[in-house]
Amino acid sequence: MSDDRHSRFRDAGSDYEAAQEARGTEQTQSPSYRLAYADEDFLLRDELRPVRLQLELLKPQMILDERKVESTIVLFGGARIPRPESAAEARTPRLAELSGQYEEARRFARMVTERSLAGGCQHDVICTGGGPGVMEAGNRGAAEAGGCSIGLSIVLPHEQVPNAYVTPELTFNFHYFAIRKMHFLMRAKAICVFPGGFGTLDELFESLVLIQTGRMEQVPVLLFGRSFWEEVVNWQALADAGTISQEDLKLFRFVETAEEALEAMDSWEGAGTKRARIPGR
Repeated sequence: MSDDRHSRFRDAGSDYEAAQEARGTEQTQSPSYRLAYADEDFLLRDELRPVRLQLELLKPQMILDERKVESTIVLFGGARIPRPESAAEARTPRLAELSGQYEEARRFARMVTERSLAGGCQHDVICTGGGPGVMEAGNRGAAEAGGCSIGLSIVLPHEQVPNAYVTPELTFNFHYFAIRKMHFLMRAKAICVFPGGFGTLDELFESLVLIQTGRMEQVPVLLFGRSFWEEVVNWQALADAGTISQEDLKLFRFVETAEEALEAMDSWEGAGTKRARIPGR
């Protein structure tokens, strides 16, 4: 028996067009007359927050499913990491030194994309926050390899438009940090973390907490630049204090180069068998 449920009733688009044309009376000018799904003032009310959360979860999910994106390689890292050619203009000497991480992220994304192109932009697609710095480097490397990449942007008071290297059809914009972070991890086959600030630390530690607590399947978590990460986080002190276990230090690895990262991904126990799962999907 054929399923004609989608053609049985008049579609929402047709009614939207008809409602736009019916504007000739005082009643049709009233905000109360607007179709609920076409009424921006209504959708932005505080009471509609649950609906907006659901929409932010659904829209990227549906588009990525339609594009048949099965798995991603996530790149987290600082927006302030400069391109090597701009290192002299960096606000601190340390930031200038970290410009090499831009190039390493670019190389890594290019190498990952070259390996995944046979899958038709469906497997191991580079996914970044869509901004400048390390994020730009990741999208740039994917574009240079001739592949596509994902950018998960978020609206911030000081934020810029997405970088020029994100695949336009895979560029998304978020209001809710929590939903954005969910989308980073829902398809992640590896999480690669470059030096960064509060946002990068937030993304790293949320990923580690989900894996540590069994709320997400274990995937490779690779920290680029051991000297930076051991300088900003005393990992061993956490284990020595007992606030984490010694085994928790095995949830991530330090790498220095794109080649090391690829080898770590390939040799990680269980690598390539499943994509990340988050409860409630």
